[in-house]
Amino acid sequence: MPPSQNWKEIIPADEEARFAELAKQLVELQRMHAVDGRPARALHTKFNGGFEARLEIFGDLPEPCRHGLFAVPRVYDALVRYSNGSGVVQDDAKADVRGMAVKVLEVDGPKAIGTARTQDFLGILQSTTPFRDAYEFVGVIWASRNPWLSLPRLLFTVGLRAFSILPKLIRAVKVPVDSLAESRFFSSLPMLCGPYAVRFAWLPLTAPAADGPPAGSTKYADDLADRLRKGPIEYALELQFFVDEGSTPIEDGSVDWPVDIAPYVRVGKLVIPQQDAVSERGKRIAEVVQSLSFDPWHALVEHRPLGNMMRARKQAYFACGKGRNAAAEPDGNMAWLK
Repeated sequence: MPPSQNWKEIIPADEEARFAELAKQLVELQRMHAVDGRPARALHTKFNGGFEARLEIFGDLPEPCRHGLFAVPRVYDALVRYSNGSGVVQDDAKADVRGMAVKVLEVDGPKAIGTARTQDFLGILQSTTPFRDAYEFVGVIWASRNPWLSLPRLLFTVGLRAFSILPKLIRAVKVPVDSLAESRFFSSLPMLCGPYAVRFAWLPLTAPAADGPPAGSTKYADDLADRLRKGPIEYALELQFFVDEGSTPIEDGSVDWPVDIAPYVRVGKLVIPQQDAVSERGKRIAEVVQSLSFDPWHALVEHRPLGNMMRARKQAYFACGKGRNAAAEPDGNMAWLK
């Protein structure tokens, strides 16, 4: 079916106030997870690698794609951060969400917030979420502070929906993941592409062969570092377009957008070039990546985040970034690291 511009957001009058309360809960979790008094990220705390990259935007794209970052062909410098989703650092063998965040540099144009010259793309391994909205998401995270009390707390927060959310969440995080270099990452939530609404995905294309099956408590970081010492890792950037509210809803994060109705369109390629993570330059890049905040609201107006969960991120990410004194957004290309 052809892309449609007839998407809409449903924004309750009290939403900003309710989101402010959710942001406070995440900041409190961030405080609870502090190590030696130093707040870390509220979520996606474990660092699996930070690397320099470049993003090539293709030419001759279909008209619905040609907006914002995708308006003209160009190659951008970028930074990539791989992570585990939990708010605490734990063994990679434990079930968890895995993420890949990409920060594109020197992106000019009016921004959804601020004036920084960056465009961020945040992806996880799942093409959807178990949560309909931000209230369910934060409810689960807040309830999980104590595993023994998590179910009664969750029932108090989201009611009988808990019995639908938990099985989906468990299935999602228990999917075996051998290597992040060979995994597909999804936005799971929508954003603008000019007058259209889209979700995006990173499709793995090529990666150097691993020496063997990744193992150990830091197997994802070790695997990425080993592969990048041998050669580049590449992903395709693909967009999936809103068609109608029934099959591709904007507000409900728990509904997958079926590819037979909303097929992916390839718009670019991300290349993480060969590099040595343990070299002085590699350590410097990792240090910089760790200091930054990755936020879907670091975006062009033409790529403004959409839907309840994305709108909630606006306050939550800002508050959590401030809580850990995240570095200011970079204002140039990778030359500042040389």
